Amino acid sequence: MDVIGQIGRYLTLFGIWDAVDILIVAYIVYKLIAFSRRTNAGQVIKGIVLLLLIAQVSSLLGLNLLNYLLVNTMQLGLLALVVLFQPELRKAFERFGVKLFSQFSFDRTEDVSELEHAILQTVDACKNLSWSRTGALIVFERELLLDNIIRTGTALDSKVTSELLKNIFYPKAPLHDGALIIQKGRIAAAGCMLPLSGNTSLSKQLGMRHRAGVGMSENSDAVVVVVSEETGSVSVAIGGMLKRHLAPETLEKLLRNELMPKSEESKRNNVFTYFFTHKKVNRNEE
Repeated sequence: MDVIGQIGRYLTLFGIWDAVDILIVAYIVYKLIAFSRRTNAGQVIKGIVLLLLIAQVSSLLGLNLLNYLLVNTMQLGLLALVVLFQPELRKAFERFGVKLFSQFSFDRTEDVSELEHAILQTVDACKNLSWSRTGALIVFERELLLDNIIRTGTALDSKVTSELLKNIFYPKAPLHDGALIIQKGRIAAAGCMLPLSGNTSLSKQLGMRHRAGVGMSENSDAVVVVVSEETGSVSVAIGGMLKRHLAPETLEKLLRNELMPKSEESKRNNVFTYFFTHKKVNRNEE
């Protein structure tokens, strides 16, 4: 009865902010687990948990010297982890800040028609590039700016047209070997260098163009369209995931869903559900 009474007293003291506190901690733990699964941090986190358990046991057993060494080692180890995983932490904070504050940003209505035009022209170009088996790599910038990637190529600042895209990726064209960046519905640059993905689980059949597309989607929130030079198949990389063998209609629908501004009602729902949902694109979907 004493236990039941204590539980009852705790429940009477439980308030709305306690629930918020628990949800925040649960979300942080969930993100840490997801982070460890996407990177090579899984084994490191297991080692940290093991050290924490050993430190706790040594404290309970009165092993003062061992406890002292472990506690001080872990304090230095935290600094080492920050340095070791600096790129991953930077990307995580960038994504978090963009996703959180973009929910309250104003619509850029002046860009909508141009963006829609860019999507339609890209789909038309990819249909022709796929038929001729001409390799292409097209990156649509979203919230995270790609200025550092744009600087690696040749600046263009031109309207997106199907003919221009096909000419840029023509095998003998000077800019065909790099990536093309579309920023705010316009071609910002071509011949750009993208980071390659370090994901070892990617199919061995995928070449450097696909690995660059996946790598770009891992390092930003960009939507990357890839046309295979070997097979002519069209793929889209989002968030490190690759959706392959897309028909033109599917490609258009996917680009519209990912790039076109959402309605005000959808934005309000996104604010509420952001911490509870995680949209993925199936990597191996045929």
